[in-house]
Amino acid sequence: MKNSTTGARVIDENTPLLVIAGPMFLELLLNILINNIDTLMLSHYSENSVGAVGNANQVMFLFIIMFNIIATATSVVVAQYLGAGRYEEMNKIYTLSFIFNLVFGLLLCSGLVFGKGLIMDALNISAEMRPDAMTYINIVGGGLFLQACYNVMLQILRCNGYPKVGMYISVAINFINIAGNYLFLYGPLKFLNLGVAGVAIATVTARAVALIASLVFFYSKKVGRISLRFINPFPGKLLFQMIKIGIPSAGESFFYSLYQMLLLSFVNRMGNDSVNARVYCNSLISFAMVFSNSSAMATQIITGHLVGAGKEDAAYKRVFKTLKLTLPITVGLATINWILSPLTLKLFTSNEEIIRLGFYIMLVDIFIEFGRCLNMTFVSSLKAAGDYVYPLIVGMICMWGLGATVGYGLGIAAGIGVAGIFMGTATDECIRGFIVMSHWRRKKWVGKAVVKKKID
Repeated sequence: MKNSTTGARVIDENTPLLVIAGPMFLELLLNILINNIDTLMLSHYSENSVGAVGNANQVMFLFIIMFNIIATATSVVVAQYLGAGRYEEMNKIYTLSFIFNLVFGLLLCSGLVFGKGLIMDALNISAEMRPDAMTYINIVGGGLFLQACYNVMLQILRCNGYPKVGMYISVAINFINIAGNYLFLYGPLKFLNLGVAGVAIATVTARAVALIASLVFFYSKKVGRISLRFINPFPGKLLFQMIKIGIPSAGESFFYSLYQMLLLSFVNRMGNDSVNARVYCNSLISFAMVFSNSSAMATQIITGHLVGAGKEDAAYKRVFKTLKLTLPITVGLATINWILSPLTLKLFTSNEEIIRLGFYIMLVDIFIEFGRCLNMTFVSSLKAAGDYVYPLIVGMICMWGLGATVGYGLGIAAGIGVAGIFMGTATDECIRGFIVMSHWRRKKWVGKAVVKKKID
C-alpha cells in the first residue's frame, strides 16, 4: 500500500517481514560476496595481503560505525516521523543528516589517514602485513566519507519503503568491485603491480557509484530534497536530538568494534596463520549472520513506524514473531557452515594449519550466532523504540567484562589459541542476548519514543 502524500509504501503491523527483509537479505548477501571475493582473489595473490586487508578493514569498520551515529539516528527519526504522519519536516531531517555526515566523514577520514601508523602499532600488526595495510587505509580510508553519505541515503530510502534500492545498488557495485580486482590483480592492468592498492581503488570506485546511484533514486522518486535552505536557520535542537539518539545507538556498535580490535590484537600475537584463519572464518561466518541481520534491520524499521504511530503492543508482539523465525534458521546456517568448513576453507587456502584452526572457530561460532541473533533482534528494536541507552550499557559491561576477559583467559592464558578468543565472544553474545530479551519482555522501552503521532 502507498501513502497518498509521499508515494512511499505504508509500513504498519500488517507489513510482511519479507517485504522489507527480503531485499535487505539480498543486499547484505551481495555485500558479503564482495568481501569474500576480495578475500578469495587476494588469497591467490598473497596470503600476507589477506591478513593486511583484514586488519585494515577492522580499523575502518570502527570508523564506519562512527558515521552511523547520524545514520542510525536518521533511521529512528525518519521511521517515527513517517509513522506519526509528520511529512512536512522530512526535508530538514534529510538535509541535516546528509550534510552532517559529509562533514563528519571528511574529518574522520583525515584523522584515519594521518593516524594510521599509531593504529598499526596498537594492533600489533606484523612487519610483513604492515605496508599493505597502510596502503589500503590510505586509499579506502581516505574515501570513507563516501560510505558515510551512502549510509544516510540508504536509511532514508529504506524507511520510506524502498528497501530494494540497496539490493540493486549492491549488484552494480559487486560487478564494479570484481571487475576492478580482476583488472589490477590478474587482468590487463596487472603490469602496474599495484596489488592491494588496485583492490583499494576498485573498492573506492564502487562506493562512489553507490552514493551517486542512491542520490539519483532519491530525486527521481521524489522522496524529498536535500538543500542548505532547509537547515537555515540551523536546526540545532533537531541535530542535538539526533546526536542524543545516535551516540548511544551507534555507541553499542562502536564499543563492539573496539572490543573486536582488542581481540584482533590478541590474535595478532599468535602468528600469521591465526590471523588468516580469523579472516577466512569471518568471511564464512558472514553468511550465517546475513539472515538474522536483515530480519533485525527490517524489524527495526517496522518497530519504528509502529512506535511512532503509538502501537506499542503491536511492536512488542512483532519482535517475538521475528525471533521465532530467525533464531532456528540462523543456528541451522551456522551448523551447516561448521560441517562444511573443512571444504569451504580450502577455497581460500591449502595451509592445513589454517584449516585446522578454522574448523574449531566455526564450531564455536554456532554458539556465537545463537547469542548474536538475540542481540541483533532486540537491540535493533529497542533503538527503534527510543530506548537506546540500555543496550549501550549492557553491551559495554558484557563485551569488556565477559568477552574480552574470557577470550584472553582461554585464548592466551589457557593456550587454546584463536578458538579460545571466539569462545569469549560466544560468552558475551549469549549472556547479553538473554539480558536484552528480558528488557524487551518487561516493556521497559514503552514511552521512550522521540515523536508522537500527529493529531489531525
